[in-house]
Amino acid sequence: MDPSRTSYATLLFMIIGFCIACQCCSSGIDVKQTASLFVNASEKSLRQIPRTMFGISFEEINHSGTGGLWGELVNNRGFEAGGQNTPSNFNPWTILGNESLLHVSTDRSSCFDRNKVALRMEILCDIRGDNICPARGVGIYNPGFWGMNIEEGKTYKVTLYISSSRPTEISVSFIGSKGQQILATGNINTGDVTNWTKKEIFLVAQGTDRNSRLQFTTRKKGIVWFDQVSAMPLSTHKEHGFRADLFNMLVDLKPGFIRFPGGSFVEGKWLANAFRWKETIGPWEERPGHFGDVWQYWTDDGLGFFEYLQLAEDLGALPVWVFNNGISLNDQVDTSLILPFVQDILDAIEFARGDSKSKWGSVRVAMGHTEPFDLRYVAVGNQDCGSKNYRGNYNKFYNAIKQIYPDIKIISNCDGSYQQLDHPADLYDFHVYTNANTMYSMAHNFDHTSRRGPKAFVSEYAVTGNDAGRGNLLKALAEAGFLIGLETNSDVVEMASNAPLFVNANDWSFNPDAIVFDSSEAYGTPSYWMQHFFKESNGAILLDSKLQADPSTSIVTSAISWNDSDKNKSYVRIKVVNLGSNKLPLKISVNGVGKNSFESKGSQMTILTSTNVKDENSFSEPKKVAPITIPLKNVGNNMNVVLPPYSLTSINLLKKPNSICLVGSDTAEKTM
Repeated sequence: MDPSRTSYATLLFMIIGFCIACQCCSSGIDVKQTASLFVNASEKSLRQIPRTMFGISFEEINHSGTGGLWGELVNNRGFEAGGQNTPSNFNPWTILGNESLLHVSTDRSSCFDRNKVALRMEILCDIRGDNICPARGVGIYNPGFWGMNIEEGKTYKVTLYISSSRPTEISVSFIGSKGQQILATGNINTGDVTNWTKKEIFLVAQGTDRNSRLQFTTRKKGIVWFDQVSAMPLSTHKEHGFRADLFNMLVDLKPGFIRFPGGSFVEGKWLANAFRWKETIGPWEERPGHFGDVWQYWTDDGLGFFEYLQLAEDLGALPVWVFNNGISLNDQVDTSLILPFVQDILDAIEFARGDSKSKWGSVRVAMGHTEPFDLRYVAVGNQDCGSKNYRGNYNKFYNAIKQIYPDIKIISNCDGSYQQLDHPADLYDFHVYTNANTMYSMAHNFDHTSRRGPKAFVSEYAVTGNDAGRGNLLKALAEAGFLIGLETNSDVVEMASNAPLFVNANDWSFNPDAIVFDSSEAYGTPSYWMQHFFKESNGAILLDSKLQADPSTSIVTSAISWNDSDKNKSYVRIKVVNLGSNKLPLKISVNGVGKNSFESKGSQMTILTSTNVKDENSFSEPKKVAPITIPLKNVGNNMNVVLPPYSLTSINLLKKPNSICLVGSDTAEKTM
């Protein structure tokens, strides 16, 4: 039996049994603490939560994009990762054959001006003669990012640029992890390719191996050059290049926005290695790629500015672009020299939003997206407020953008939660990485923030350190308490996102993360599942609620009213975090709606908990800690529920079609 299913089933039965006992017999539970929650659902209490309230923050970190969400299977496809000086290191490409059979090196013979390095393979053996090639040939192979996941029945498009001293034949194959099993193969007959020629071949896999490699072999003597080698599964989302399983995990969160591409990745340790958007657009084979020196790996920039905007559109989320403002971790541009950087950003916005007649809008159209992207938010830098040139540079960007695009909301790196900013901004960025207790206490962080001025964008929050493990239940619950505080303060907080979003299990540079994956599998940590409890909050109505509880309890609550447009149903949702080690009876009173306004059938309770607060998910037990939904008993305006220890609970009350909210009274009861 699948151990992950066994664990999940055990937890399901435990929770169902616990909840049935609690709902039926709560009066007999021996607990010292109780709490009461009063929810006012009348029209006078209504306040809409921003539609962008909860989203996601994507950074190229932990091989999140390169070797992750971006579906490209080839690692170092352009042979540029070793630098522009040749000969160079072309890792992870590997030679098949010894020095008596072939010589392999790099040179600067490529036909692409922005990435001149190519791989030169001189084959010394031949199909006949004194130096005969092995039966399976000699050549090179690429293992991808810790193995290529090749699946039986799926089709893969292999593209490469090739040049040869004379006509030759190249075998293109996906080979199993042990180097023996041929999963898919085809031949490229070069003909006369003394000039660089693009070749494409489609391979249908006849077997499955999650640690495969792409291999090029030949048995003919001569010199062959390779460049810009790509292998992409045709199963990516809409063939837009996004790995389908990872993309679907993002879609399931219903994010209101996606922030990209970082993070420190935007800045770089040095400006020479910062993310430059113009280097990441146009045909993929012409992109030079760059070394992300903060997280210490090469990216070919197949996932570039255009693809990030496409990703946001495919997710139905608003893009939030974080751009470099002339500041890295170690060097920065003086404000007197910043104007070329400002113009570069104006060009980028024109690329995203300009029409087909504009210089940069026409480039986007040529890439296949005729309509403008819906870019409404930009962030000037990342965590740069303390840099000496930040305010001067920021004001230059702010004034130039607002002059041409007054509707774009501009995000400052400076914290405005405790004092007014000394410069104009539509939002300010707020980051917090801390332990579980501090994170949980920050549910009240924005209670006393001024209601005037720019709103907060909590673009990075996470419990880290010993409390978090590699993403445990304690981390998720503390973050849930924090998010409930953001939700109740959504008049001053406009957006929030957890970070980091992804981690490749082979490159855990930053820990913990929301989604863990390798070449073939993925699972959500408890924090990922926690975020599902908030996805209906975007655009929902925040209801007034008052909690009465003993000060010793560790409980945080909120209440919303939301509509399921797909099913044409309306709900009152109450979210509660119990960070205490004891179960807690909770009395719920919903006023301001008519008596008997809720349906028993369709009302549910969803719980995120586990037998141990330090429990984590894994590839072997991907849902050891995951939400479990059960029917809600004894539904009414007044209810008693019992909260499990260390739990996040969502109580979803289905409104009857004929129920109404009352105006101006917390206690009146009336139905149509």
